[in-house]
Amino acid sequence: MPIHVSNLGKKYGQQWAVKGINFQAKPGEIIGFLGPNGAGKSSTLKMLVGLLNPTEGSAQIHGFESHAASVEFKKHIGYLAENNPVYPDMYVKEFLSFIGQIHGYSADKIEKRTQEVIELVGLTREASKKIGELSKGYQQRIGIAQAIFHDPNILILDEPTSGLDPNQMEEIRQLIHGLKADKTIIFSSHLLSEVESICDRILLINQGELLADCGMNEAKAYPGGLAAFFQDKTK
Repeated sequence: MPIHVSNLGKKYGQQWAVKGINFQAKPGEIIGFLGPNGAGKSSTLKMLVGLLNPTEGSAQIHGFESHAASVEFKKHIGYLAENNPVYPDMYVKEFLSFIGQIHGYSADKIEKRTQEVIELVGLTREASKKIGELSKGYQQRIGIAQAIFHDPNILILDEPTSGLDPNQMEEIRQLIHGLKADKTIIFSSHLLSEVESICDRILLINQGELLADCGMNEAKAYPGGLAAFFQDKTK
């Protein structure tokens, strides 16, 4: 399995933010990492990508321990953080070229890959604009573009549709679906409608504990549907 999480936990002082989480993930599925605000989603994702060291347990990506955050480990992961840290004063092409430099690509490869990802995420018309001039929806596309620039096989997206209008949400959904074929995607959200519309499987977390791991169809078949499933599990 590309992702193998075992007894993963994170403690801040005397309080556990994440406690004893276990799951695995395979290629070609979009996993909805669902839970209320403050449930422990972002802390878990940060441990997965190597930004936080776990207090206990482990997260392995293709056999590499996430807390070691080796170069080889990082090649497998693309990450879009909740706050989407792009540079508003940079031009779109300039920013993506910068990402290519970070990954150690040659100038020719940077130029080629920059054009590829611009077309892939639908930024062709905006490619010569400053990031700060673009709508939030387009800025989210840029965040996804930097996450997939090095063609990772695992994509971790933390609240990628937060703050977008309905049309922008739909555009990002379509984009994520288009990336699914050869990647494992973890899609974190507290919005039930977003998880229902895009994900194949649900990991439901609350107060740092994993309460459910099931297929989307199973959750939707729960009496009262996904909303009742969520409410009953997080009481």
